[in-house]
Amino acid sequence: MTPSNTTNTVGEPSTPRQSTQQAIELILLRQWASYIKTPIWITSADGYLLFFNEPAEQIIGIRFGESGPMPVNELVSRFEIRDEYGAPIEAQALPLAVAVAQRKPAHSRLRVRAVGGEYVPIAVTAFPIEGQGGRFLGAVAMFWEDRKA
Repeated sequence: MTPSNTTNTVGEPSTPRQSTQQAIELILLRQWASYIKTPIWITSADGYLLFFNEPAEQIIGIRFGESGPMPVNELVSRFEIRDEYGAPIEAQALPLAVAVAQRKPAHSRLRVRAVGGEYVPIAVTAFPIEGQGGRFLGAVAMFWEDRKA
């Protein structure tokens, strides 16, 4: 468990994290994402990437089972994410990080290093997820190849 006086992966004060148990809404969301043909990343309320689906695996070239959960701020270096012009981007600027930290939708055009080593232009839309009673659960990012970027 994370001490309550630390910050999470997007710079907010963190609360103790349940590493072995997830909210039923996140479990169902992960199940739903596994059926969707659009690449999807699911993140917890404390900024950990919990899951990405098979279409996302095909773009980034690694299976979720091989990478496992990771802090959102690790996405930029792990998957070599750049802005739409190819310049380095801060983790806090990722739409997924914005959706977690600010609890509002975000959209951006980015580039991600693909399986073959080339950068693929993608459009990313992320939005926060709330459970019953307004409980903040995390965020979802959907992305797709965008040759305009």
